[in-house]
Amino acid sequence: MSMRDIRNLFLAALALGLVALLPLYDTGYILSIATTMAMFTVLATSWALFSGPTHYISLATAAFFGLGTFVTGLGFQTLPMWLLPIIAAGLGAVLAALVGLVTLRLSGVYFVIFTLGLAELVRQVVTWVQNRTGQRGMYVLTTITERDIYWQLIGLAALVFLVGWLIARSRLGFALRIIGNDETVAKHSGIDTAAAKILLFMISGAVAAVVGAIVAPRYIYIEPSTAFAPILSFQVVIMALLGGTGRLWGPLAGVIPFTLLWEFISRNAPNQTLLLLGVAFLLIVYVLPGGFVGLYERLRHRFGSGGQ
Repeated sequence: MSMRDIRNLFLAALALGLVALLPLYDTGYILSIATTMAMFTVLATSWALFSGPTHYISLATAAFFGLGTFVTGLGFQTLPMWLLPIIAAGLGAVLAALVGLVTLRLSGVYFVIFTLGLAELVRQVVTWVQNRTGQRGMYVLTTITERDIYWQLIGLAALVFLVGWLIARSRLGFALRIIGNDETVAKHSGIDTAAAKILLFMISGAVAAVVGAIVAPRYIYIEPSTAFAPILSFQVVIMALLGGTGRLWGPLAGVIPFTLLWEFISRNAPNQTLLLLGVAFLLIVYVLPGGFVGLYERLRHRFGSGGQ
């Protein structure tokens, strides 16, 4: 590793350590917002690990997230809580592999449409099963507090950042960047494009499922319409693109302002949240096509700054 890599790792570890201290000073509203930010940081960063280098826009986050919440809802009374995220990760990876085998041969709008329909398909299947069994939802009543959830999400965020950092410096990361630039060239270069995309899609799906499993006790009551809500997928995409996927820290730059703005509008004008999504999409397309990371890179290049 270069001295710059060591410096960046040290600064990242220091920042995570400071953030982890928040519950010691606040256990109310600020902790609640911070927990939401931590959740979306993990989801948006894991999404960017796959969609950033490949340029495949996945709207399947809600499917994996909902799967994780139901793992906790169904297993928290009979299995140890520490085991449930592991089970969720396995199921999320399997689902992502199955979906990837079918869909990652598609490209462009076809892939987007299929992944958008995945969450709805899974939701309908779960709803049908619950209707057949006479169940309409489930309560997740545990002794886990929001502070516990926050710390788990911070730990998971650290792991996701570490995995992303390692992937970016691996042969897999190099292959994915070639795929994103020109998949045909990647194939002719001898890269197994399907295997590379499926592997990273599995990592992204597993992380989203783990987040769902961790966050489930926060919702107390879980039902398909909330666990597999398509709006979650759009929020994750917007946050990641708003921050930018060109740097590992990019999604975080989109999560913080968007979460604060979403919270403000949800509290003061709850009927305008969908309008916020539309405005955010327009902002990304016409004003910040590369997100805040792209803006940072342009300014750094323009003014000749050598920082990172």
